[in-house]
Amino acid sequence: MTKGNINVSVENIFPLIKKFLYSDHEIFLRELISNATDATLKLKHLTSIGEAKVEYGNPKLEVKIDKENKTLHIIDQGIGMTGEEVEKYINQVAFSGAEEFLEKYKDTAKDSGIIGHFGLGFYSAFMVAEKVEILTKSYKDEPAVRWICDGSPEFTLEETTDKTDRGTEIILHIAEDSVEFLEEGKIRELLLKYNKFMPVPIKFGTKTHTLPLPEDAPEDAVAETEEVDNIINNPTPAWTIAPSELTNEDYMKFYHELYPMQFEEPLFNIHLNVDYPFNLTGVLFFPKLSNNLNIEKDKIQLYQNQVFVTDEVKGIVPDFLMLLRGVIDSPDIPLNVSRSYLQADGAVKKISSYITKKVADKMSSLINENREDYEKKWNDIKVVIEYGIVTEEKFAEKADKFTLYPTTDGKYFLWNELEEKIKLNQTDKDGNLVVLYASNADEQHSYIQSAKDKGYEVILLDSPIIPHVIQKLETSKEKISFVRVDADHINNLIKKDEPFISKLNETEKESLKKNVEEAIKDNKFTVQLEDLDSNDAPFTITQPEFMRRMKDMQATRGGGMFGMGGFPEMYNLVVNSNSEFANQILNTESTEEKEGLIKYALDLAKLSQNLLKGKDLTDFIQKSYQNLNK
Repeated sequence: MTKGNINVSVENIFPLIKKFLYSDHEIFLRELISNATDATLKLKHLTSIGEAKVEYGNPKLEVKIDKENKTLHIIDQGIGMTGEEVEKYINQVAFSGAEEFLEKYKDTAKDSGIIGHFGLGFYSAFMVAEKVEILTKSYKDEPAVRWICDGSPEFTLEETTDKTDRGTEIILHIAEDSVEFLEEGKIRELLLKYNKFMPVPIKFGTKTHTLPLPEDAPEDAVAETEEVDNIINNPTPAWTIAPSELTNEDYMKFYHELYPMQFEEPLFNIHLNVDYPFNLTGVLFFPKLSNNLNIEKDKIQLYQNQVFVTDEVKGIVPDFLMLLRGVIDSPDIPLNVSRSYLQADGAVKKISSYITKKVADKMSSLINENREDYEKKWNDIKVVIEYGIVTEEKFAEKADKFTLYPTTDGKYFLWNELEEKIKLNQTDKDGNLVVLYASNADEQHSYIQSAKDKGYEVILLDSPIIPHVIQKLETSKEKISFVRVDADHINNLIKKDEPFISKLNETEKESLKKNVEEAIKDNKFTVQLEDLDSNDAPFTITQPEFMRRMKDMQATRGGGMFGMGGFPEMYNLVVNSNSEFANQILNTESTEEKEGLIKYALDLAKLSQNLLKGKDLTDFIQKSYQNLNK
């Protein structure tokens, strides 16, 4: 038997590991199973190149709980270790056997799936165990050995006949403060969290399997059952399989495997697969989003060689794609030793750029393959596309190929199609193309109708980040402006060289404006006289495009171009000086009666803009009923 001290630079290495290296104690199981998986895949590789003269077979990992002895066992049928290798790989902290293996076989082990980054992973066992045993037998014809350590730098290593089959068994003697890891429910939870898609089958107990009845079985026959291994993971998840071998049904099944509580089908998926200049695979799903910007639930999951790392993927996945769901797996993503935090690295930017390009290419292919189906899905995906236009320049450059602009009539245009449709009628006197839009087809119905009466096209832009999208489009395209249909009277939305005849002289106009301003006494409204058609509404409330847009941007935490506090409510009260109502105001001698007419007309205008609320609305309704009884 060999005794000695583990080769560490400080006496208290294990308390340091427990306290600082791994802040989350539960990941010990992830690390030990990752090591066991590495050992199995190493053997697979060595047998495939003829270096290991053994039968690989169909190895699996096993996790067992022994409550009586307070132990947790992790068993593999992999490469195993000789006594010399235990000395080298276990007793020299931070020396990674996997890294040495990869270096030795770098030309042939490229796709072996060995993790190989974290030599300290084994020592995470001491976060939950007061003593750790390793029972291991190498694939080489050498005796098995047992290694024991109680968490101090002292260890024992001896040959043993207790193990006759190839592989390694790690036995954790669970500490008193960690007995939760002897509960079957807790271990199952961790296996499903971290190891659900490990590339080697993981056995955790057994389950009852019902055997199928033979075709000629009598009606009252009872099917036989048998106990079989309970394999808790899926070793070949969708992202590890070539897209050509997967059906849409396979992708849907995988989606629900990732998110068991999601009952709604995703709209479509994007399969990622790149091996240069970095390795990355994965599948991203577009869920039905509508105008939902909630990204707190069912996020994209990051894996490293099929080991779950985190669902905090900011930095790897561009911000606008955080709204998606799915999996990204890359051995090249630089993480710290406990795999808890992303390290700043040039590769990360390349990965992010690749994902952005892949999503843009997918959007282009979808709209080209089936425009009708794409249009049906637009409302559920538009937030992602619009967010990408605002935040990712490379994505914005490609977006014209697949960004749709729906009209209030339910037609859909790409940008070049929209330009062609409206350029003749919606180009103002200065040569600017004016895109009219509504944010709520019901609330802005009267304004939309006025625009349609003039032959204008009105598009419907109703997602929360539209003010930012519009600002981006106006700065990136030449001689383009967006104006909401209720930003001004329809005659002023697109300035034309068209004279308007006024029925009132300048003195009468001044008097009319003064009468209205004195009656309403409200700083929120700027009175604006317009010479309109006599059949147009006498009062129309509009909100200046600039002020409303800044206010909307602030509401989505943009803060507009000033990044300042709340914008005041500011409206224009457009008074039609050619209306009969304007004459009625001027010809009414009673000041009280004149104010009553003006306030009632203002309330009607407010009502059309959904601005009449609370006591004002109650008073208006009562006044309307009184007028009916006159």
